[in-house]
Amino acid sequence: MTSTAIQAPAGQIARPAVLDDAHVGDIRGALGTIRLDDTAPRLGLSAKLKTLLAIVGPGLIVMVGDNDAGAFATYGQAGQNYGTKLLWTLLLLVPVLYVNQEMVLRLGAVTGVGHARLILERFGRFWGAFSVIDLFLLNALTLVTEFIGIKLAAGYLGLPKAASVVLAAAVIVASAFTGSFRRFERIAILLCAASLLLVPIYFMVHPATSRMAHDFVVPTMPGGSGGLATVMLLIIGIVGTTVAPWQLFFQQSYVIDKRITPRFMRYEKADLWIGIAVVVVGAAAMMGFTAAAFAGTRGFGNFSDAGAIATGLQAHAGKLVGVLFAIALLDASIIGAFAVSLSTAYAIGDVFGMRHSLHRGVKGAKGFYAVYAGLVAAAAAIVLIPGSPLGLLTEGVQTLAGVLLPSASVFLLLLCNDKAVLGPWVNGAKTNAFTTAVVGVLVTLSIILTASVLFPDITAGAIMDIMAACGVVGVLGAGYALTRHRTVIKEDPVDRIGRDTWRMPPLATLTRPTMSTARRIGMGALRSYLFVAMVLVVIKIVEVALGH
Repeated sequence: MTSTAIQAPAGQIARPAVLDDAHVGDIRGALGTIRLDDTAPRLGLSAKLKTLLAIVGPGLIVMVGDNDAGAFATYGQAGQNYGTKLLWTLLLLVPVLYVNQEMVLRLGAVTGVGHARLILERFGRFWGAFSVIDLFLLNALTLVTEFIGIKLAAGYLGLPKAASVVLAAAVIVASAFTGSFRRFERIAILLCAASLLLVPIYFMVHPATSRMAHDFVVPTMPGGSGGLATVMLLIIGIVGTTVAPWQLFFQQSYVIDKRITPRFMRYEKADLWIGIAVVVVGAAAMMGFTAAAFAGTRGFGNFSDAGAIATGLQAHAGKLVGVLFAIALLDASIIGAFAVSLSTAYAIGDVFGMRHSLHRGVKGAKGFYAVYAGLVAAAAAIVLIPGSPLGLLTEGVQTLAGVLLPSASVFLLLLCNDKAVLGPWVNGAKTNAFTTAVVGVLVTLSIILTASVLFPDITAGAIMDIMAACGVVGVLGAGYALTRHRTVIKEDPVDRIGRDTWRMPPLATLTRPTMSTARRIGMGALRSYLFVAMVLVVIKIVEVALGH
């Protein structure tokens, strides 16, 4: 295997574009090792399984990390307030999860450069700054919700809250400060395995399987207190907690840090599917057992926080179930904090040219570890401040993530069509059409939310009209993308031969793409709209929090 197989002038050794030389070398995963000079084909089942075990990590961690404290609150709210009527949202999100994360793992393996750096170099400082600032602020708020989860879990288990938050912060920091990528990944995968505690909880509570199966495949819009606007706010929250912007930055950088190259792309895709299966099973289980525990009680329709869910589970199925849920919440909060903090540290390292790798010790990457530890410490401190609006932060972060995702998806789509960056790995027509439609759906949800805020009494018929209108625009956009792709193929066909060894040349050798006036206007309009939508989301959240 070689990580330097890129096009270069005759007689010269081509160099990969990696920004940190620690990103080149043996793959030392939690469950196996692949040497840099190991070029043997994987022919037998045993060889393939050993390779998969060595590769497993990025996809699993990024997916399970997204079933974090905010997810527990969001899925728990869906189950407690509306039963299993929103399960169908999870099924629809599966292809979105895969397509988004497959594109970033492709970018990571092929380019050797993090997501933030690629945006900065290919689209300029303005757009790069917007993306990194969005990520930093949203990640900082998300990290606060992880410590809220830790505090709630500790409270239910009878542990001192302040000491638990401080101890958890110390564990999160210490786990990354070992200077060993393998040790960090082993800890992270152990936490991923612990997330499977949600499965026995499901069977101990035993919700109606037939009802869940029906609601999983048949979309319905529940009624209830708060009206349609509140339901739409929750749906956007589910989107935001399941498909979060930080995932794009984390997986691309983590794939690079693990030293995965295009040769192992199919194994990394398998790793991603494993992670998606775990996250969907966990989310469905939470909605199911929460719905069963609160059905017919005074708590139904009156969600407060994840700690109250543990109490409700105890009342319905016994103390052991409540304890298991609190342990699962604690576990989810810690792994979420791992992933979100690391995502930010990677992005800052990318943009400012700092050494940024878990293969390095603290002395070898001081800035990288300082960002990581600083975020963790700040989030823990905020949670410990008396009177902090913790509930408001938890609900707001998930919704804001859903609002910001269209912007992140647009940059992802543009990068994956950049031939200078991905060469023979650029998107095909079907991926472009699907991703364009996904962006349209995400923007549609924002428009519905905006309408719900401006017109609290909006009818279901009006919402369907908005969806239909946006659907037409989405189909036209996908059709345009498909037509344009076919035209480009005729003019400049993509040669995908030998792509397993193709790597992006150093960034300094690439010519920056020229953005058309139409594209600049479109991206500017999207950014302006998302800003307005974020303001309206905050207004709506405050209204809900005040009981209006």
